[in-house]
Amino acid sequence: MAQSLELLLIQFLMPDNDARRQAEDQIKRLAKDPQVVPALVHHLRTAKTPNVRQLSAVLLRKKITGHWAKLPPHVKHSVKSALIESITLDPSPPVRRASANVVSVIAKYAVPAGEWPDLLPFLFQCSQSAQEDHREVYCLGTGLRTGATLSLYWCIRYGGRFDVPSIGMLSVPYSGTKPIQYNMFRIAQFSTVALILFSSLTETIGPTFQSHFADLQPILLKCLQDETSTRVRVAALKAVGSLIEFINDGANVVKLFREFIPSILNVSRQCLANGEEDIASIAFEIFDELIESPAPLLGDSVRSIAQFSLEVCSSQSLELNIRHQAIQIISWLAKYKASFLRKHKLVIPILQVMCPLLTETSAGEEDSDLAADRAAAEVIDTMAINIPKHVFPPVLEFASMNFCHINPKYREASVTALGVVSEGCFELLKDKLEYVLNIVLGALKDQEQMVRGAASFALGQFAEHLQPEILSHYGSVLPCILNALEDPSDEVKEKSYYALAAFCEDMGEEILPYLDPLMGRLITTLQSSPRNLQETCMSAIGSVASAAEQAFIPYTEKVLELMKTFMVLTNDEDLRSRARATELVGMIAMAAGRTRMEPILPPFIEAALSGFALDFSELREYTHGFFSNIAEILDDGFTQYLPHVVPLAFSSCNLDDGSAVDIDDADSIDNGSGAVSSDDDTNDEPRVRNISIRTGILDEKAAATQAIGLFALHTKHYYAPYLEESMRILIRHSGYFHEDVRLQAVIALKHVLTAAQAIPSGHSDVSEKQKEILDTTMNICIKTMTEDDDKEVVAQACMSAADIMKDCGYAALESYIPRLAEATLMLLRGESSCQQVESDTDTEGDIDHDEVLMDAVSDLLPAFAKAMGSHFEPIFAKLFDPLMKFAKGPHPPQDRTMVVACLAEVAQEMGAPISSYVDRIMSLVLKELASSEATNRRNAAFCVGEICKNGGAPTLNLSENVFFHLV
Repeated sequence: MAQSLELLLIQFLMPDNDARRQAEDQIKRLAKDPQVVPALVHHLRTAKTPNVRQLSAVLLRKKITGHWAKLPPHVKHSVKSALIESITLDPSPPVRRASANVVSVIAKYAVPAGEWPDLLPFLFQCSQSAQEDHREVYCLGTGLRTGATLSLYWCIRYGGRFDVPSIGMLSVPYSGTKPIQYNMFRIAQFSTVALILFSSLTETIGPTFQSHFADLQPILLKCLQDETSTRVRVAALKAVGSLIEFINDGANVVKLFREFIPSILNVSRQCLANGEEDIASIAFEIFDELIESPAPLLGDSVRSIAQFSLEVCSSQSLELNIRHQAIQIISWLAKYKASFLRKHKLVIPILQVMCPLLTETSAGEEDSDLAADRAAAEVIDTMAINIPKHVFPPVLEFASMNFCHINPKYREASVTALGVVSEGCFELLKDKLEYVLNIVLGALKDQEQMVRGAASFALGQFAEHLQPEILSHYGSVLPCILNALEDPSDEVKEKSYYALAAFCEDMGEEILPYLDPLMGRLITTLQSSPRNLQETCMSAIGSVASAAEQAFIPYTEKVLELMKTFMVLTNDEDLRSRARATELVGMIAMAAGRTRMEPILPPFIEAALSGFALDFSELREYTHGFFSNIAEILDDGFTQYLPHVVPLAFSSCNLDDGSAVDIDDADSIDNGSGAVSSDDDTNDEPRVRNISIRTGILDEKAAATQAIGLFALHTKHYYAPYLEESMRILIRHSGYFHEDVRLQAVIALKHVLTAAQAIPSGHSDVSEKQKEILDTTMNICIKTMTEDDDKEVVAQACMSAADIMKDCGYAALESYIPRLAEATLMLLRGESSCQQVESDTDTEGDIDHDEVLMDAVSDLLPAFAKAMGSHFEPIFAKLFDPLMKFAKGPHPPQDRTMVVACLAEVAQEMGAPISSYVDRIMSLVLKELASSEATNRRNAAFCVGEICKNGGAPTLNLSENVFFHLV
């Protein structure tokens, strides 16, 4: 085999495609024989050309797993020896790297089984060498013990000696006092190959390192601080990065790891000063891992990490890639460690860098994803969502100082900043709405296009997030938006249509005076504008239709006629417009209603169905939304379409996730036409470096999952034939990696349960099927409440569980009540997974109202009370104190009124047992009656009524005091 294999390896590397393909086929055939392993090892060590030796190693890595167990011990020994020889002796760095990767694969099986006791001591020997290459090897290949201590450890563990003649070690039996000596001469050829070996080993035998971190840390730290060699410091930096995922949250381990951070920062600064940005980027990868690690590894070093990141991202002399990494670190800190930013007083320093970054001009469209201004806007947005009270004042100050700046980039940045923070700082913005509107509306008339575009964006953000207060300003806002639709710049027009769409959606009847001129303008745009403007125009028409409802009917025929032309487009460049048109027809149908739409729907439904034949995920996504709308207006009349649309929804749900996996390219071989091709051998073990997701597929899955639920909800028992497959999909999607899909799955499960419960009892096994779906839905809701890490998904699970309790009653859910109560208690105590994002952070200072999650959690208590009546009292007794904590400082007024409203509804449904809590409740309620917030006073008055009604005798003594506060 060896001779024929050598010829095939040479042929594989030829530039001739046919010859290479033939060689690859032959190699695949030979590779099924275990004897291919020694044959490849032979060529790895003896082939004259480096490319052949490297290819031998690459193929060996791909095939070794399937054959390793079949090899006799002497062959295994020779393979290991040859690989060590290749790593230490081969003059070609790519060959040494490829050999190191083979070692990693073998180590996965051999080291835990005790079949390769010499491997880790071999790496540790290098830590004691005075030579730079040796120390570099150690810090890249570190394992279990340090220096000679490790060697003795392994000698004792594996029979008193170890023997690695192929690398020139002098084998000496362990005597207890006699030091082991090594011939390190040939090891000196190590360089970056040891990094590959260490990184590979952490992926295959990483857990092996965990319990010995205390021994490992001092030597790695010393290597990081090695003043005599940049190479050793860089190698140590990479080694630390490889170890992070194996660090547990033990106090001692955390303390030891935090000691790395100052040295990591020093190495990174030195690399940046030397122009080695690719090495400095490793530090940002480490910081990324530290921030997301479940172990509290940051500590007080968060300040120095943030300061370093700010230095890098504000330096325009550095490349966009490294600056973007630095900005991303700030973004992750804002998302996952927001309280640390407060504690270390980093909010203002960060904003003092990020706001001016909004003024940077992108170098070119090809770099737009890395542009500093875009990345800075994302950071500000994230900070506003997580720490709004701390973000709004400095952002408002920045906008106030710069909206009249002589430099248009600063004027643009000022209104962009206001738009960006509108989601997170909505409550604070509402208090300053008139002032910020004057800034933004003034910018809409700016002479510079970039400023007008930013103002249109900001208005759209205001319209989306500052409801309903923004609607009271429609008299000044809407005319300005209409004027902006005539802007000479298409970019400004496009953003203005976005603003118009966002503003009109919730205007209701307030839109009627503007309806005719608006629709005239929009229809003209549909008929004569570029595709991108037509698409945003369709979104605006959809919003107008939603607001106007029946008043939109006079425009229905004209718009639908135009949509017909869009819904038959088939060119790739037109499919996004077709998707928007499909969406718009569904929205118009919702506005016009069943009576008017049902007779004219068939051609639109036919066009929508035909779109699935086109390979465009966004079109499928919007078409699922279209059919969801049609199901809602037709209700059981949609049953006729189920055989056509349900399989399409199932198909989208079952699509490949679209993972784009980047494999380590250390083994790639230049044969003149690309890297070695991969086959489909199941024994291949590529090393995944990162995973990205095609968001189009993800959005399509979310839309299809939503559609399944709505089809079930509106066709009820007619959906019975599809229940089984729907449940399989929804169970799978309830544990999907992305929260958007999980959210829709949790919603859809409740709808499918509604459909199942609507099936007449005459059907066979209907009760059993209904109970099975109820059990599955409740189990998923409870699990989601405690284990899901996304608050919105958890909130939806709470709402679904509350609805099910109200609909099904205590008898049907009795077995779930204890677990559901325990999950509710965990949420009230802040102990669920979604509340642990900042478990290692400080909680000093004000607490923001968690509108997304806690409002949903507080709704569970009245649902319990409704289902259980007075029997709820033992559970309420456990929930009462955790609930009342939300009414104490430093919780905001929104939390207090949430508690009061919850207590009022519990009293209403639980009845007499509320009397035991009257004194504790009324002290809170009386304070809330005097609140400066109208909502708080209304809820308090409601609570007073329910307590007095159901509280019995204990309330009689309070009547005079209550009356005094009410008047």
